[in-house]
Amino acid sequence: MKQGAERSAPPHRVVIVGGGAGGLELATRLGDTLGRRRQADITLIDCKRSHVWKPKLHEIAAGSMDMNDHEVSYLAQSHWHHFRYRVGAMTGLDRQRREVQVAPYLDDEGRQVTPKREFGYDTLVIAIGSQSNDFGTPGVAEHATKLETSDDALRFHARVVNACIRAHAQSTPLRPEQLHVAIIGAGATGVELAAELHRTTREMVAYGLDRVDAAKDIRVSLIEAAPRVLPALPERLSTATEALLRKLGVEVHTGAKVAEVQAGSVHLHDGRVLPAELIVWAAGVKAPDVLAGIGGLESNRINQLVVRPTLQTTRDDNIFALGDCAACAWPEANQGQGGFVPPRAQAAHQQASHTLAQIKRSLAGKPLKDYRYRDFGSLVSLGGFSTVGNMMGGAAGGGLLVEGWVARMMYLSLYKMHELALHGLAKVSLDTLARLIVRRTEPHVKLH
Repeated sequence: MKQGAERSAPPHRVVIVGGGAGGLELATRLGDTLGRRRQADITLIDCKRSHVWKPKLHEIAAGSMDMNDHEVSYLAQSHWHHFRYRVGAMTGLDRQRREVQVAPYLDDEGRQVTPKREFGYDTLVIAIGSQSNDFGTPGVAEHATKLETSDDALRFHARVVNACIRAHAQSTPLRPEQLHVAIIGAGATGVELAAELHRTTREMVAYGLDRVDAAKDIRVSLIEAAPRVLPALPERLSTATEALLRKLGVEVHTGAKVAEVQAGSVHLHDGRVLPAELIVWAAGVKAPDVLAGIGGLESNRINQLVVRPTLQTTRDDNIFALGDCAACAWPEANQGQGGFVPPRAQAAHQQASHTLAQIKRSLAGKPLKDYRYRDFGSLVSLGGFSTVGNMMGGAAGGGLLVEGWVARMMYLSLYKMHELALHGLAKVSLDTLARLIVRRTEPHVKLH
């Protein structure tokens, strides 16, 4: 009787909210282990139907990467890797009933596809990432684009293409703001987007838009409130990056605080006005507003869920948080002064692996282990011009500055590691070969 009762016990329910780098990797690896052996029911909830690695959004926005070649269908991934996918955005959390509340999903025409639903869990993992923080700056919501989703990146790219075609077709002189791009925020996203746009807009013009003078008419401005670009990274990396950007012709404005964004211009606190037809807000980071006090969990001033070293939330052992939406202490930061794990893809990858092991330990009745962030450094790609990086980060007393081909290969390997975690070696090898072949027969910039 006892053995029969054990056999009929329902599997452990694991619900993962958020299919970003950490959430999708965790769902895939849990499915391939516990899900395949029917030791757990794994459900992934996301408000989108497909996944694109967030560090690639600037390439989609600039047109140097075709999203269709890199997006991962959640439904297909769940079928191949033994977990369930359900579409919808998390709106609430009932910790007493252990239920996640999910909003109705509507199609592009506003018709309901799925109703409001609740999903029960035994273990909940929240991994819904982060978004830009405009700090209430006037005009940002109305006149600037934020690169938070693949839809944002696609819309911005369409505007870039239309701007070039419009400038080519018009018979009147260009307006002061035409073909000017202002990128607010010189973190990794802003810096990489500036370099990519410098290259792709010139390639785009070369495809017959001969009435546009790329060198004279197209301008890219990078605006940063801090004293230097890449303020969160080592100073020598910032110096090398800024020198390369200026060499490309990117106008770099550091120590420049934005007072207001208007249609066609960016206004700085010092009174300067920078004309720009296209404006991107890439400054500041915060977790989604839905996490602010959700279910009575502890959150900080930027809505991140505060977690213990085990990655469990401080007020509920059954709920984990990982990635950008988690405030995880990093005692070794700032030369031992302490801080928090930075919002980087490598952190999400590490925390997904650690949470996988934590769930397995919990099911086996073993004590959980603390997570320790390992800083392997940072890499910044400046399009096809160069790549610079600081390897080993703070783990090697400042690390080793690398650039050029070596840094480029390291940068590409980061994405390959993510793909390998999702698909395995065979599929990644075949996909990579197919992309190399197709790339030789297509334009190197997306033109529509």
